[in-house]
This record gives sequence, C-alpha cells and structure tokens, in this order.
Amino acid sequence: MIQLSKYQSMQRFNLTILTLVTVLFGGHAFAESTSSAGKNSPNILFIFADDWGWGDLSCHGHPYIETPNIDRIAREGTDFQNFTVASGVCSPSRTAVMTGLFPARLRIDGHFAQPDKNAERGMPDWVDPNLPMLPRLLQQAGYMTGHFGKWHLSNNMIPDSPRPEAYGYDRVGAFNCSGEQMPVHDDAKLAIELIEQSVAAKKPFFINLWVHEPHLPFHTVEEYRERFPDLEPGHNVYASVLAHADDRIGKVLDTLDRLELTEDTLVIFSSDNGPAGSGEAGKLKLKYDSATGEGFGGGANVGTTAGRKGRKGTIYQGGIGIPFMVRWPGKVAAGAKDDVSWISAVDLLPTFCEVAGAVVPESLHPDGISQLAVLLGEPSPVRQKPLFWKKQESRNGDADYAVIDQKWKLISDARFRTFQLYDISVDPLEKNDVVTGHPEVATELVGKLKAWNETLPTSVDPALFSKERAAQGTRVKKR
Repeated sequence: MIQLSKYQSMQRFNLTILTLVTVLFGGHAFAESTSSAGKNSPNILFIFADDWGWGDLSCHGHPYIETPNIDRIAREGTDFQNFTVASGVCSPSRTAVMTGLFPARLRIDGHFAQPDKNAERGMPDWVDPNLPMLPRLLQQAGYMTGHFGKWHLSNNMIPDSPRPEAYGYDRVGAFNCSGEQMPVHDDAKLAIELIEQSVAAKKPFFINLWVHEPHLPFHTVEEYRERFPDLEPGHNVYASVLAHADDRIGKVLDTLDRLELTEDTLVIFSSDNGPAGSGEAGKLKLKYDSATGEGFGGGANVGTTAGRKGRKGTIYQGGIGIPFMVRWPGKVAAGAKDDVSWISAVDLLPTFCEVAGAVVPESLHPDGISQLAVLLGEPSPVRQKPLFWKKQESRNGDADYAVIDQKWKLISDARFRTFQLYDISVDPLEKNDVVTGHPEVATELVGKLKAWNETLPTSVDPALFSKERAAQGTRVKKR
C-alpha cells in the first residue's frame, strides 16, 4: 500500500490531506486498509471511452459535438489537461489501467486479435488473470465490482480466453471477450442495475463503464442523427454516436443523484487513446464487426486532437494525451483546470486503491504512483517517476519509444538512432523539438530508455496462448 507519508515533503500537503482524511473517513487514514470496505468508503465510477479525442467535447471547444453530461463532470470537478495513457492503441492502454504496469512488461503492445496474429507480433492471447488486478484488489477490500462495455483484454475471436469475471468482477456485461457479447448500448443500463444492487447490499461499488464510442463501426440511432441535420454524413454520424454515449453517461449520473450517492462517488471520464483515422470525412460504408455487429466504417472517423501532434497509434500527445475529468464533490475542486500535473493511466491502480483503502500486494511494484494528492488539489508540476512507452515496432519509423522524466519528453526510433526532445513544462503539445539545444539531456534520457528496454521480457508464458494458436506461434518473435 502506498502510504501517505510519501507525500509529507510536499508543501502544505501533510496537514491538508490528513485533515481531509479524518473528516471524510471517520478518522481512518486511507493507508489503514481493512478486509472489507466501511460505510464511508467512496464509490468509484471509471468511464473509459474508445478513441475519444481530446478535442471531441463541447467543453473543449468542439464546434458541433454536444456532450452536456461529460461537460457536467468537468464543471463539477477538475479537468486535468496533461493525462496520458500507456499506449496509442486500446488493448495495451487498458492493460495498464488494470495492472498498474507498462504494457510492454507483459509484451502487450498491440490490440488483441486472432491467435495467429498475436503470435506474429510476439504477444500473448490475453492478459494474465493471475496478476494482481485492480478490480480484484477492490473486490477484496469489500467493493461490489462490475465491468460493462468493451473488454479487449483478449478477443471474442479467442473462445478459450478467460472471461472478465476471472479478473475480479461480480457482474459483467462485455464485448470483445469470449462468450456472450453484450449489446453495445446496454452498458449504462447494466451499470445502473449494479449501482442499485450495491445500495441494497450496503456495499460501495467499483464500476468500469467502458463505452464503445467513438470506435468504428459507428452504431447509430436515428433519433441522434436527427439532432444534427445540417452536418454532412460523416460528421453527422460522428456527432450522433458521441451524443448517444453522452446521454447514457448522463443516465448513470442521474442515478447517482436519485440514490443520493453523488457526493460519495468518485467519477472519472477518460479515453483509451486518441482519435482514429485521418480526421477527414469520407464515403460512408457499412462495416461488420464480429463483436458489435454492423455499423458505419471509417468514413466517419473525424475525431479531433485540439492541436495535439499525432493520432491513434502514435505515442505523440495526439495518440496518448486524452481527456481526463474527475468529479468528487467536496473533495475534488469544482470548475478547475490542472494544466501542470502529469498523470498516467498506470497511476490509476495505486490511486484507486488508496482511495478505497485496498491493499496493494508487496509482490506488485506498480509503474505508477498514487495521485490522490493531485486529485485533491495539490498540483505536481514535475513528475518524479518516469513514464515509458514502447510501440508495436516501427509503424511510422521515427517514434517507437518515449520517456517522460520530470519536465522532459524524449522520443526515439526503434534503433535508438534518431531523437526528439520536448520541454513539456512549457510545450505540452510537442510543438518545438529542442534536441539540438540540450544534447546532454537527450543522452541521459536515451540511456534510461535503453536501460528500461533491457528489463522487458523476450518471451511469453505459453499458459497465455490459446489452444487454437498454431504450433509455430508458440515460438515468440524476439525483439
């Protein structure tokens, strides 16, 4: 468990946080974990979208997208401007949330596909369910846990992969997993049912609400398309699916109000990576997905990054810098923006565990740190624990590795021959490459990247292979 004493060196933090803990949790510090959650343990609702770009919100200035319910989270909470996920694509990004580990440590650097495709890329066929998992840790702390929406820590095309229940969930409705596929738009309905069940059981809840939008296929509903009659087809489809997702999120927020749980619930909205495609509308064509069914294809991929470089699949800020709004009335500042603190998806496991009073096993050494102090209003302008990225090797050639260390972000090609350097304290959007002006900084960070890369595994446990994987697939490609 991460102890509060780790933050005692922070200016003004010790007195402030201990006072808050005493008031909010009946005198019991977060670090004093018990085997069951007490009546004052906060609920946690983690809303994780799919390919939702930083600019795809009305509160972030989008000219026609309507997101009043997500805007409400920002208005009643804090909008963190510099949150990063651990990958520019979905499966490794989601793995980092669940495990608190950089996905490269598990050789997960691409999306889970069919077993032969996973074998070609040197990946397992699913995330190891025996690892310490965020939902299981909260479940052990007395929380009722649920997952509703996209899974993709395996794939529906791998029928012998573990179901989400194996990872520590009491209730599950999911797609992109083995077994029955949940209808895409049932996510909020099932989340509301679990909230009501937790109230009846007098237990706090932890819910992953992992909505499909705006990943393709775009599953439109006519009433939402009618809201945007003046938009050309690609933009109309995009706006309609985001409006539908926002309305479903609103129904869950309304449920918290109805059951008088709003003040007792930490709500976070975020996304697994930046927007897909080029951002330019194209011809609308139908596309079939084996997990979610038929919808419109890439002609509606018009998501925006609000000026961030790159898009989905990259480790530039357009691919990994995504929305992160946090609401917890009375604890997290309302109507605030934090544009100095660098929070990562690998921080969520230790943060949620500290919030919930859940014990982090000594065997787990998360790559992240608890950011509870930052959520409660103690900005952290300089990140003390480095962040690392490793892409599925060389799609774009010049940006395959990255490290953030304090105020610097260095990006490297796969062979550590070409580099980019950004001072993210003044240039968070990566507009000005300063590598030529700071060769000593670049040299130091390249050394850290290489040292980190040497710690990564070169093989995968065959226990994480599907029985459908071809025999040659068990010989994992070296990297």
